Amino acid sequence: MIYNHRKTYNSNYSEEKYQALLADVNTSYNYKVPFKIAETPVFIPKELKTKLVEACEDIMSIINKPNFKKLTDGAFFDENTIVPNEDEHSKFIQLDFGICKDANESLVPKLIELQGFPSLYFFQELLGSKYREYFGESIPKDFSQHLNGMTTDEYVELLKREIVGDTDPKQVILLEIEPDQQATAIDFYATAAKLGIKVLCITQLKKRGKTLFYLDDNGAEVEVLKIYNRIIFDELHQRTDLKTEFSFQDEIDAEWIGHPNWFYRISKYTMPLLKGDYVPKSYYLDKLEEIPTDLENYVLKPLYSFAGAGVQIHVTREMIDRITNKSNYLLQEKVAYAPVIETMDVPAKCEIRMMMLHNSKTNKTEIVSNLIRLSKGEMVGVKYNKDKTWVGGSTGFFEG
Repeated sequence: MIYNHRKTYNSNYSEEKYQALLADVNTSYNYKVPFKIAETPVFIPKELKTKLVEACEDIMSIINKPNFKKLTDGAFFDENTIVPNEDEHSKFIQLDFGICKDANESLVPKLIELQGFPSLYFFQELLGSKYREYFGESIPKDFSQHLNGMTTDEYVELLKREIVGDTDPKQVILLEIEPDQQATAIDFYATAAKLGIKVLCITQLKKRGKTLFYLDDNGAEVEVLKIYNRIIFDELHQRTDLKTEFSFQDEIDAEWIGHPNWFYRISKYTMPLLKGDYVPKSYYLDKLEEIPTDLENYVLKPLYSFAGAGVQIHVTREMIDRITNKSNYLLQEKVAYAPVIETMDVPAKCEIRMMMLHNSKTNKTEIVSNLIRLSKGEMVGVKYNKDKTWVGGSTGFFEG
């Protein structure tokens, strides 16, 4: 997105360097990443960086309102999904923006989705360091993955303070469903390596009264005091085969690092509550008094789905009329991604995730990192980008 830096990077690019980068990533934790890593990072200009910060601040001004919880009580589709002992702030927030162009051809971010849930905080740091290592001559030294220019050590220390704190790392777990089978497993391994915590499948978590524990490699019981939750509830509800001693609805003597309720509160459900220059118009389908006549300018999204499942990008009136559970759907103004990343063939579209963290010392939710997806298809997902190059997961370096 910055012409001279993009030109330099593309000129210096070689497939050999890229393959070496992939091999390095895949051997870092002895795990082959199953998703596509893009051939390039993205260079984010100051003007767009400023707009991204403004967009995050606009959205956080709604989330930080005293009545936000009341506004989002309807996000829980079933009272059995509510988890006890909810805290006052979502520890982790992800804001996904499609990069578009306005009438003046200026770059502008438009909110696509948001999540009150952790993202790939440790893998993104690994990926950024590998881009630096293999393509460093094409990445300006004063550009950073972090808005405030944090070093890797400072970034990891911040996450360690917020996730582990003063607790013995052995008593902090990263909780998932069959973590070794997840597409994002490399992030779990990186997290465990940097923080010294245990990655645990929910089936391995044991309960006695309100106490949670697991068995270590020697068979000794280790009490769990903090849970860094990485379980996506859509998957949990589908996995009726899992045999567990622990339910999210249990009263427990452990602290959630990233309370599960925020997964629902800060989600697609939040979209219609947001307004501003960086937010597309969004409506709860069951609350719409009149269906728009220009449905070609909208997408239809299920409120409760994961990784783009069920999203309809070619919406018709008949499609809407067939929906019986309209309270489970959102009609959202379509965002026109601009092909802004020059590649070796056609330009790629760009989606930027601003990865946020509630800092317990400052009591503010701050932008700490980013994740980027590059696409040449109708949507960002893998099925729309098969057999394409210069697409996939990446990271952004902000102009200093």
